[in-house]
Amino acid sequence: MRTFFGQFFSNFKTTGAILPSGGFLARRMTRPARKADGPMRILEIGPGTGAFTRHLLRNLQSGDELHIVEINTTFAEYLESRLLKTFRRENPDIQVHLHCASIEEAPIDGVFDYIVCGLPFNNFPVSLVRQIFRRMMSLLADGGKLTFFEYAGVRALKAPMVGSRGREQMKRHAATMKVLVRRHRGQRDFVLVNMPPAYAHQLTR
Repeated sequence: MRTFFGQFFSNFKTTGAILPSGGFLARRMTRPARKADGPMRILEIGPGTGAFTRHLLRNLQSGDELHIVEINTTFAEYLESRLLKTFRRENPDIQVHLHCASIEEAPIDGVFDYIVCGLPFNNFPVSLVRQIFRRMMSLLADGGKLTFFEYAGVRALKAPMVGSRGREQMKRHAATMKVLVRRHRGQRDFVLVNMPPAYAHQLTR
């Protein structure tokens, strides 16, 4: 928790929340991967201190492959020392790779059955949001599932504080999300038991 607080205050644009995601949201975000049969490739983007990572690791089986992309070096070091080092030692038949880079520049190849994204899109310019989603969809296999989330009511809360230019940006952001939902058979679940409450979104390639 101390690691998360420290990075929130020093890197709030890429951290996006003052608290790690709760268990209910983590279970919803990782549900598609938990339902899978047979070997699978999973990509997690923006794990922070590993709220979703823990659930993914818990359900990996022999032959599975997990790639984790985290741009923040402090979070990457935390994940490696607290979660991944021990997991690799105890599960040599499961591949787990950590990339300390942005998703736009991460050196990953091939396609993935499931992508779990914890990036705070409402903190990003619309052009960057579109760029990230293009990259993620290019890495998603046909029929693959992509999950991401956003906090409930965040745009309404921010609107009085950001001025006309900021409100226009939020409108463009909302329009971009609507296009993605229509194009990729989007589904949305409301997760009340989280601080703050959140919407978990799922897209299908």
